[in-house]
Amino acid sequence: MQTSFTLAQLADPEVAEANDILRACVHCGFCTATCPTYVLLGDELDSPRGRIYLIKDMLENDRTPSVRTVTHIDRCLSCLSCMTTCPSGVHYMHLVDQARARIEERYERPAADRLLRALLAWLLPRPGAFRLALLAAWFARPFAGLAGGLFGGRLKAMLTLAPARLPSPSPVDRPQVFPAEGPRRMRVALLAGCAQQVLAPEINEATIRLLTRHGVEVVIARGAGCCGALTHHMGREAPALASARANVDAWSRELEGEGLDAVVINASGCGTTVKDYGHMLRLEPAHADKAVRISALTRDVTELLDELGALQVRRQTGQAIAYHSACSMQHGQQIRRQPKALLQAAGFAVREPLEGHLCCGSAGVYNLLQPAIAGRLRDRKAGNLERTGALAIATGNIGCMTQIAGGTGLPVVHTVGLLDWATGGPLPKALEGEPAFAATAGGETPAQAAQ
Repeated sequence: MQTSFTLAQLADPEVAEANDILRACVHCGFCTATCPTYVLLGDELDSPRGRIYLIKDMLENDRTPSVRTVTHIDRCLSCLSCMTTCPSGVHYMHLVDQARARIEERYERPAADRLLRALLAWLLPRPGAFRLALLAAWFARPFAGLAGGLFGGRLKAMLTLAPARLPSPSPVDRPQVFPAEGPRRMRVALLAGCAQQVLAPEINEATIRLLTRHGVEVVIARGAGCCGALTHHMGREAPALASARANVDAWSRELEGEGLDAVVINASGCGTTVKDYGHMLRLEPAHADKAVRISALTRDVTELLDELGALQVRRQTGQAIAYHSACSMQHGQQIRRQPKALLQAAGFAVREPLEGHLCCGSAGVYNLLQPAIAGRLRDRKAGNLERTGALAIATGNIGCMTQIAGGTGLPVVHTVGLLDWATGGPLPKALEGEPAFAATAGGETPAQAAQ
């Protein structure tokens, strides 16, 4: 793609990066075939190629973002399916992140939109405040239908997504060290996260049991918190970068102290962002080198388990599981083989749905800000997962778990929950009362039974 930035514009490193990304695009349109919003809406401006033209025009002409530009950028899920498809290697993620930051800086949204975005950006990274908000939402759920007109239907979406039962806080989500069982093979830091520890604290608990059972010492580092993804993808760069700096500093202290072999992430949306810290903090001398080192150490939990080798399977499994690969997993991190291979190694019959490349509609806070489109994507995804005939759905991202569970009666569990159970841990809560799992909840593997 031909660009016409001035030399003065190109002196800005952000613009220079955008110029390189834009010039890599060859207008081929392959991205339109795999873009969820284009598949649903059929509008060229709701495709990556169309959005690239809008971003190019905004940046080249240094325009205040127009309503049209903001509308179509807001509809982008940042699922990054286009990056998987693109034959030219266009780094759409960094380009659309730049566009969102510019929109946040220069565009004045309607008052209700500003209020909602500010509320989400403040609330979600703070587990204590988020928990209180969910408790309030639980009492307000019976009135969700009356809230349809407020915030353009978004408040109704928020109340609908609030869980029917809020779990108690977990003692594992505070700074501490969990020693490895047996000889220590690795020492890792685990990101406890923010929203996940409120919505499903059992995920961190299962992760810690699973890793320590396989010889990994797990550290919850003091000072580490939200990864910054939620605010980053809303264009709010200041809080996103503050979160990135805090995590880099916390993990660097561990790295320089007793050492770390990896930083482990069990929410793939967070993993995509932490692996990008080196880029996010590249212009900050105090953090640039440390951020690159932390990004290089970051692993999704399934990547680390795959590196460790054979699972210590202790239960007879065999149930059919539909695996949903989160966009941030398959497109953002290009992780496709490991989660399925681990589930198969644990004895599960893994089934993949049609249109597995398409987003479920969660995408951070997308399902709260764009509930109509997100709902259509959720129903499409849930239908494809149900058609596999599986008994349960596994995925590696809390956002996907919450979103998909709202569109299906099948239990939705985190991949590590199934792996933990297969290797000796408790049955995931979502599977309690499911006959096919309860029947083998205390069973042995065939090899153990034969001994």
